[in-house]
Parts: sequence; structure tokens; C-alpha cells
Amino acid sequence: MKEDIIIKLIALDMDGTLLNNQHEISDGNRQAIKEAQEKGVHVVLSTGRSLQNCRPHADELGLASYLVTVNGSEIWDEKCELVERNLLKTDHIEWMLELAKQHNATFWAINTERNWHNEIPEDLHNVDWLKFGFNVHDDATRELILHELKAKGEFELTNSMPHNIEVNPIGISKAKGLQLVCDRLGIEMKNVMAVGDSLNDLAMIMEAGIGVAMGNAQETLKKAADWVTATNEEDGVAQAIRKWVLSE
Repeated sequence: MKEDIIIKLIALDMDGTLLNNQHEISDGNRQAIKEAQEKGVHVVLSTGRSLQNCRPHADELGLASYLVTVNGSEIWDEKCELVERNLLKTDHIEWMLELAKQHNATFWAINTERNWHNEIPEDLHNVDWLKFGFNVHDDATRELILHELKAKGEFELTNSMPHNIEVNPIGISKAKGLQLVCDRLGIEMKNVMAVGDSLNDLAMIMEAGIGVAMGNAQETLKKAADWVTATNEEDGVAQAIRKWVLSE
């Protein structure tokens, strides 16, 4: 029975999940997270964002726990010291840049120093790359790009919105990052509640003891989840925490 699972760690996606459409944390979500922490539950942000774009929200919530960033390409401990980093090969970045140009797709990339949007440093080899992303609103074009990416056999392919493609090194996911965090904390994945809305959340939702999809989540995620909560505009994270963590 899922109701009998004791949740010791809450893993939260950010965009479309913890954050509302104004990219803010609601008072309802903030209060539920505070109560969960007071109960001794670890709260871990598990996001496609880089540390620079994630840490201010962690600080705002007063989190003193691990951070799983860039879809699991980087793991940070309670002191915000790097635990693990998984890089994309620079020649793969070059190839994906050409692929984006070929299909007239906008793109973004994250390296260990900053985020890049539709631009890239002249010398790709001077920095370490963590993730590459394509924005493609045309379904047929997006499928063509996905086909070429899959044919390489070297990438983990997900999305954070229906119209984009997120590329990480093969085998890297939020689920793998959370497993590392759990190992370090002495927690089993069955005692984790994971909440998300997009395909980059799918693995962690399937592997967690309680997998929760947002009301605004993609249908694939809703079908895979144990429970569907309200939307990110309706304090869906708070509702999930109150049902699965705070209810007596």
C-alpha cells in the first residue's frame, strides 16, 4: 500500500512544478515545505536548471540539503560543494550546434560556468559542457532531430516542455542523481516522493516510492505516476506534501 510508505525525502522539480507561471514559489508551497523540513524530511530540488539558476530558490526556502541540477549532470551537497559532475563531449556539442542550424532550431546550452542561449563561445574546448537543448515548435522537425540524436546512441533525451529536447550524457537522469543522494543519506528510493511535470522527471517519478505528476504535467508523466496532484498554479506541490508526507 502506497499509503504505508514513510517519506524521508521529497524531490521537487522546479519549472512547472514548484514554481508557478511567474517563476515564483507560492506561500502554500513554502509553508508545506517548511512543515516537512520540521518533521525531519529532506527536501531536494531536482531540476534541469544549473546551480546558478537553482540555488537562489533553495536559499529562499532555507534548504540545507543536496541539489540535483542540470537533470542529474551535477550533484551538490549540503554545503553546496560538488559531489559529482557528468560532461557532454565537446565534439558532440559541435555536432548538435550544426544539427540546430541545419533544422533552423533555436538552442541553449549549459556549461560549468554559465547558460548560453542561441549563442556559444568561440572556443568550445575551453569549457566543460553539461547539457544541450533544442527549441522546436514544429512537430515534424522535432521528430527529425530526435531521430538523429537517438541514432548516435550516446545521449539521454528528455524534455522540460513539449516543444523542446534536452540532451544529457547517456545514463544521466534526475533518478540517478537522487539515487546517489539517497545512498549518501542512508535512504532507500522507496522512501522518496518525487514530483514533476515533464519527461526529464519521468525516471525519478517511476523509481521513487511515490511518484507524483502535476495537474499540468505531460500525459506520459500522468500515466506513469502513482498520483496526480493539482497544477503549479494551484499549489500542487503543497497538496502532494500534505497528502503523502504530513497527513497523520
